[in-house]
Amino acid sequence: MDSDSSHATRTSRILIVAGEASGDIYGADLVREAVRLDPDLHFSGIGGARMREAGVETLVDSGVMAVVGLVEVIKHFDVIASAFRKLKQIIIQSPPDLLILIDYPGFNLRLAKVAKKAGVKVLYYISPQIWAWRQGRVKKIARLVDHMAVILPFEAPFYRQFGVPVTFVGHPMIDLVNVTLDRSAAANSFNLDPSRKIVGLFPGSRRNEIERLLPVIIGAAVKLKERFSDIQFILPLASTLESDDIVPLLTAAGLDVAITRDRIHDMIRACDAVISVSGTVTLEIALVGTPMVIIYKLSPLTYQLAKRLVKIDNIGLCNIVAGETMVRELIQDQANPDEIAAEIGTLLTDHTYETAIRNKLGEVRSKLGGGGASRHVARLALALCGRCNDTAVAQPGYTNE
Repeated sequence: MDSDSSHATRTSRILIVAGEASGDIYGADLVREAVRLDPDLHFSGIGGARMREAGVETLVDSGVMAVVGLVEVIKHFDVIASAFRKLKQIIIQSPPDLLILIDYPGFNLRLAKVAKKAGVKVLYYISPQIWAWRQGRVKKIARLVDHMAVILPFEAPFYRQFGVPVTFVGHPMIDLVNVTLDRSAAANSFNLDPSRKIVGLFPGSRRNEIERLLPVIIGAAVKLKERFSDIQFILPLASTLESDDIVPLLTAAGLDVAITRDRIHDMIRACDAVISVSGTVTLEIALVGTPMVIIYKLSPLTYQLAKRLVKIDNIGLCNIVAGETMVRELIQDQANPDEIAAEIGTLLTDHTYETAIRNKLGEVRSKLGGGGASRHVARLALALCGRCNDTAVAQPGYTNE
């Protein structure tokens, strides 16, 4: 353990909840950093394959939790309610030393309430997007959360004005996106021909996203194939999904698509353009620097509700961070095969347009902090457990004022 931390002989039990694929990645990185700083930690909770590899005892697999939208959550209510009951029972009957919540606010804020009542400290990593919608939830967070670890620079002042203890830790993606290959080498590493155009198909990590958006993405790919006969496609398969969720639809459309689970950032580098659902992955694509079109589609009822509540102009995280619409967003009815294929076609043929977007994407990294997010959050966790000094969490360029 670092010299600025006081080692405790007893094992601290930390309950950690990551309800979807991106949280599984960030959670795994956080757990590795925390155990490196202090080996006497035991993590259990909700996570996926990455967190299991990092040593987390997963009581519920995050794959069954990853749904978005009111209608979709209702359909999965039994599974989500069962997971909640399991964790609630643990918190009440055998309180952990700390509860770490990663995003996933509908579930996690309810769990925070249970923890608060049981006297368990709560560290919330990766803020719910309350600055975008339902800002009133900040009062609930102020009551239930001991410390917020936020990853977007504008989130810290937002929380501070409501008296919530907060640290801007930087974005964990800064450390995770590290591509050393050029496009040709990246393409070759996936057995793709670098002399031909390559388009990435990113349908998301949630099953209901796949059901709603993969057919649209496939429709766009079919149209692109008609226009560019030698085009190649590659698709990343999220840890929360199986090939059977994807392959039958591709086969039915007669599309030849390379599928990979690993090295997503090298895969993004291999692409000339990407069709991506909205989410954290748009930030990964932006950090690699590959032009994209972002698509977003909810059930009609969920969308009508969201439209009344959302207070921001963009839905793509890369555009939100940039503070402008760098890459085109196709929402609801606009998210159709014709418009998607047309935008990708422009990216593949209009060099001036493509270059302008690449230049804009290059500015995103500077807005996201200096790296080391997982280490900063690990130190916050140790401080809240009483296993290191509070001063260990205050790093140059970050603030918990």
